[in-house]
Amino acid sequence: MSDEIVQNDPNQPANLEERLRELGAKARALPDVPGVYLMKDDKGVVLYVGKAKRLCDRVSSYFVPSADLGPAKQPMLSLVIDFDTIECETEVEALLAEARLIKDIKPPFNVRLTDDKTFPYLVITQREDYPRVFVTRNPSGIDDRTGQIAPEFKGAKVLGPFIDPGALRESLKITQKIFKFRTCSLDIIENDPKNRHFRPCLLHPIGQCTAPCANRISSEQYKDDVARFVRFIGSKRSVVLREMREQMAEASKDLEFEKAAALRDQIRAIEKLDHRADTSDRWQPETEIGYVDPQKGQVALQRVLQMEDPIRCIEGFDIAHLQGNETVGSKVCFVDGRPFKNEYRRYKVNSVDNDDYRALQEVISRRYREAGQGFELYPDVILIDGGLGQLHAAMDVFDTLDIPPPMVVSLAKKEELIYVQRKSAPIKLGRDNLGLKLLQQVRDEAHRFAQHYHHVLRRKKTLGE
Repeated sequence: MSDEIVQNDPNQPANLEERLRELGAKARALPDVPGVYLMKDDKGVVLYVGKAKRLCDRVSSYFVPSADLGPAKQPMLSLVIDFDTIECETEVEALLAEARLIKDIKPPFNVRLTDDKTFPYLVITQREDYPRVFVTRNPSGIDDRTGQIAPEFKGAKVLGPFIDPGALRESLKITQKIFKFRTCSLDIIENDPKNRHFRPCLLHPIGQCTAPCANRISSEQYKDDVARFVRFIGSKRSVVLREMREQMAEASKDLEFEKAAALRDQIRAIEKLDHRADTSDRWQPETEIGYVDPQKGQVALQRVLQMEDPIRCIEGFDIAHLQGNETVGSKVCFVDGRPFKNEYRRYKVNSVDNDDYRALQEVISRRYREAGQGFELYPDVILIDGGLGQLHAAMDVFDTLDIPPPMVVSLAKKEELIYVQRKSAPIKLGRDNLGLKLLQQVRDEAHRFAQHYHHVLRRKKTLGE
C-alpha cells in the first residue's frame, strides 16, 4: 500500500522528478527568442512571472536537477504543473510585458513586489516643451516634505513597477540610442534665448540625445521622437517599424530629407537590436583590457557614494611636472564606464610652477567656469587624483561658483582611500570592490594622459622642436 502511495501521490519525489523532466523537455523545445514565461499550478493559477532573453534557455534552467532558485522560490517547483510563454520581439518588450503582468496578476512567488514604492518605474513627462524620460522609485511624484505633486508628474505616463532595476536602466540606454530623448532634469523652454549659449552634455556628442537644451532640435521634431518611443514600448516592433517606414517615405516625398534621414537611422538601430556584441565590437579596447565590467562598476560606485541617480559620466584630473618645470594638467572622460577620448583635454599651467594645489585650482577653474554659471551640465562625478588636500583645493574653486557640482571625490594612492566632498572621514573599500576599480581606472588614465603631455613639452624644450 505504501508503494502505491509513492507512485500515485503527485507530491512525492519520484513523481516530482518525472514531472520536472517532462517540463524540462517542453522548455528546451521553446523558441530561442525573448519573451515572458508564466509558471502555473494544477488549477491553472499563475505562480510566477519572469522574463527571458532566450525562452528556451531560461525556462529550461528551472527544471534541471541542480536548479537552485533560492529559499523564496525553491518551494515553487513542487507546485508547478505547467507553464505558458509569450514571445516578444525584443528584450525591452519582454521587460515591459513582465512588469504589466506582475502588476495585473500579482503572482505569489514574485514576492519582491510586495511594496511597489521600493521598485523603479519609468516616467515619460507630457506637459513640457521637451518631454523627459527618467526612472523613479516614487511613482506618485508626491514630495514627502511638502505633500505636493512634482510638476513633471502631472499628466505623465508612468509604467511599472519593474522588479529588475538593472535591466530597466539598461533597456533605457538602448532605447535612448535609438530615439535620443533626454533624461536630464533641466527645465528647457523652447526658443529661450539662453539655450543658444548652453553647451550640451556628453550624451549629445555620443549620439544619445538631440540636445534640445541648446536649440539643436525643434519641440515638434523632439515630440515626434518621444511619441515613437512611447509607441515602441507599447506595441510590437514590427508595427512601429512599418509606421516609421511610412513616415520616412512621406518625408522624402515632401523633400524633408533631414527628417527622412533621422527616421532611417532610427529604423536601422531598431533592426540591429538583436545584434549581440562580441570582442570585435569593443569601443576602445586598448584602455579596457583587464578592467572591471563598466555597468557593474557604475552600479557599485553609485552605491558607495550613496547617489540617487545613476552614474553615467565621470571626469578625472591629474597634475604632472618635474621639479616644478613644465607643469601640466589633464582631464579624461568616461561615459557609461568607458573612455570617451573625444572629451579628453590637456592644460598647460601658466600661473604657478611648483604648487600642485594651485595648479589644480587653475585647471578646475578653466574646465568648469561655464558649468558654474549654468551654461552646461557637470559630469555626474568629478575625480581628483590625490588625497584630502587636493580635494579641498578643488572645493575652494567650486565654492566660488554659482552652481555646485553633484559629486567631487579624490582617490589617494597607496591606501586607495576615497575622500568625498564635505566629509572628513574617507571611505576605505576592499581591493576587489568594483566601484573602487572603476575610480582607479579613471585615475590611472588621467595620470597616463598628464604624463604623456608633460613628456611632450619637455622633449620640445630639450630638443628645441
